[in-house]
Amino acid sequence: MKSNYLSKGIIATVAFSFFAFNSCTDLQVEEIDSVVIESSGGASAGDPAQLIEAAYNDLSVFTDQANLYSLFQHPSDEMIPPTRGVDWGDNGVWRTLHAHSWDPTHEQVLNAWNALNQRIFKTAEILASNPNAEQAAQANFLQGFYIWHVLDLYGQVPFREFDEGVDVLPRVLSRSEALNRAIERVEGAISNLPSVGPGENIRGSKAAAYAILTRMYLNKAVYTAADPAGPYQHDPADLDKVIQYADLLTAEGYEFDDDYFSIWEVGTDKEPILVSNQGSGQNRWMMTLHYSQNPSGWNGFTTISDFYDQWDQNDPRFGRDATPDGTAFSGIGVGMLQGQQFDDNGNIIIDTRTQMPLQFTEEVKLAGAPTAQGIRVIKYHPARASKYIILRYAEAQLNKAEAQLRKGDSAGALATINAMRTARGGATLGSIDEAAMLAERSFETYWEGLRRIDQVRFGTFTDSWTEKTSSDPTRVLFPIPQQALDSNPNLQQNPGY
Repeated sequence: MKSNYLSKGIIATVAFSFFAFNSCTDLQVEEIDSVVIESSGGASAGDPAQLIEAAYNDLSVFTDQANLYSLFQHPSDEMIPPTRGVDWGDNGVWRTLHAHSWDPTHEQVLNAWNALNQRIFKTAEILASNPNAEQAAQANFLQGFYIWHVLDLYGQVPFREFDEGVDVLPRVLSRSEALNRAIERVEGAISNLPSVGPGENIRGSKAAAYAILTRMYLNKAVYTAADPAGPYQHDPADLDKVIQYADLLTAEGYEFDDDYFSIWEVGTDKEPILVSNQGSGQNRWMMTLHYSQNPSGWNGFTTISDFYDQWDQNDPRFGRDATPDGTAFSGIGVGMLQGQQFDDNGNIIIDTRTQMPLQFTEEVKLAGAPTAQGIRVIKYHPARASKYIILRYAEAQLNKAEAQLRKGDSAGALATINAMRTARGGATLGSIDEAAMLAERSFETYWEGLRRIDQVRFGTFTDSWTEKTSSDPTRVLFPIPQQALDSNPNLQQNPGY
């Protein structure tokens, strides 16, 4: 059997990447693409049950601290990746994301493109494998989910139907076409997806479809605008859809957890809608904890003063101090880790490099940062972390509140927000406007990979903040990787690149 890589084909153009194929094989291949399929037709057939299991295991890509998560989070005003000496230098890949100075050769822009498009292809394999109704629904849910991510990050989606041959050059869906395709896939899957309650669900469900649809319809104005940078005009009918799907999600049995940080702990059963079966929250604590702490982290990412200073520190979501009692990891708090840090026995931690007390500071530099600069952030605690959460209830309710506000129902929006705040044990708000809504979204979902899209929608993404100047409006989209452009002439580079 001769196989080839399909730079002109598969379901979505995927650029060749050196890490994608490093194992030995006896197949004859031409290294011009990045997904191997049989050359005699479209996506190859297989056991749909096995293909679905593999496709859901692939959600582990969201647990990494690089690539997709980097594009979601580092360009926002919630996170900064300081270079400390030679640590986290990596030829500037992190700093350029914070500074909005990436280009079409940025390796994480390429890696994210490849990861998403490879996963779209895998959903097509399922659809080509004679699946039953529920299996097809699972594939279509995932396909819509991944199409939406490509659309959101890159603004165009190369696509082929699963039954098209490999010689058919993928057409490119525009932003509005891709959104319609994503919505069509997810909405069409709902009737054949299972109805399940909250918990560590590792497969698509009606609830998962409702949750991602609230996100799609809320951002529809962004994807249908003449200019990707706006202005955005929200159609009341789309906002009604957001509210409708958020309410359907509540009817599935989901509710706010009254202990905010327990959401990311083993055994939580109120808010998680979809979790990754493979991978965990480990990267989320390793990427931020200092190497002198237990566990010994990578001393990487921190938050910035622009975000930290917005907080009412009495908000239960702000953080909770550690209670060292001699057990493993009891010296680690949750939320914002600021000031002097202590070990599991309550002793002051000494930085093993500087021999100074380890005190996390609000000040932080993008380059040349001392080892202890920057406030660290913990949601997944190393002693009790749950599976990695992909979708959760509170985001859908925030989407509902924002839709209510954009429709002119400020009283309804305030009630939705205050229901969440009350459940958390926090103070209620007396009023709500767009600025307060954007802030509230961040207070609830910080470091969960949603801030970039929120800032784009609210028009603040290209503003200035710590260690970042105002950026060009074209930065609301990432560039199409050069390798992808070379492989499919139907792709056109995004403006500004």
